[in-house]
Amino acid sequence: MTTLTPTELAAHLGQGLLSFPVTHFTVDLAVDEAAYRENIEWLGQYDAAGLFAAGGTGEFFSLTTPEVVQVVTAAVQSAPEGTPVLAPAGYGTRTAIELAQAAEAAGAAGILLFPPYLTEAGQEGLFQHVKAVCDATSLGVIIYNRANAIYSDVTVARLVEACPNLIGFKDGGGDVDQMTRIYSQIGDRLLYVGGLPTAEMFALPYLSLGLTTYSSAIFNFVPQFALDFYAAVRANDTDHVRTALNDFVIPYCNLRNQSAGYAVSIVKAGMTAIGRTAGPVRPPITDLTDSQLAELTDLVKKVS
Repeated sequence: MTTLTPTELAAHLGQGLLSFPVTHFTVDLAVDEAAYRENIEWLGQYDAAGLFAAGGTGEFFSLTTPEVVQVVTAAVQSAPEGTPVLAPAGYGTRTAIELAQAAEAAGAAGILLFPPYLTEAGQEGLFQHVKAVCDATSLGVIIYNRANAIYSDVTVARLVEACPNLIGFKDGGGDVDQMTRIYSQIGDRLLYVGGLPTAEMFALPYLSLGLTTYSSAIFNFVPQFALDFYAAVRANDTDHVRTALNDFVIPYCNLRNQSAGYAVSIVKAGMTAIGRTAGPVRPPITDLTDSQLAELTDLVKKVS
């Protein structure tokens, strides 16, 4: 367990790469807690600034509320000392509050607040949703800007004023105009996290917009490559970044784009490719085909 104030947590997360581990399942799709714990310990050999348990890559969308708590608790207990664990909250506002409070009780250091489930909402509704969750926990909260939760710069400014424990903005929308407006108005009051699928594709151009870190799904199976890429981004080493994009990231994204839902499936396939299988994905997403897995395995060998 890592004890950090919300402000300290934001500063800590902004200094390194963020790990979003997969959630391990057995062949019959039950949570494989033992395998998950072992994998968290293995990933702990590599220096991530924070670990986001049961996030999007961890198939939050397919987990029951008790399973989310189970996975978060396992991560808190298995993560290396000094690595803060953040937990997900989402669905309706009341469920999000329950998940945030359960995460705090389990020893998580912060919350990643996912968009509300299914329904569209106006800016006032999004404001009320986030404020209710922030008010219900003392933990630092990062809002996830994507899908049906696209926050305007005005709404973000209101939330910053109303919620002292709102510490971050994770962008999964990819709207440069929106990010420019938010960063120009809010500045360094928030931590800005890159959250587009395969965030390495956007890491270098987004750095100028205040996004000093991002969620790395590939960290699951090529952790050293991911750390080296992040270091090159922070050092503005464009030659390293360009080579890594051409050698691995772009071909990887081309494979990922072959089916909806593969942003998660391909990560679990990557685990299989390095001999550390995490089991299948749960429906409604599907696993890669055998030929796609073979292609990915060959790609991983080039950078491992």
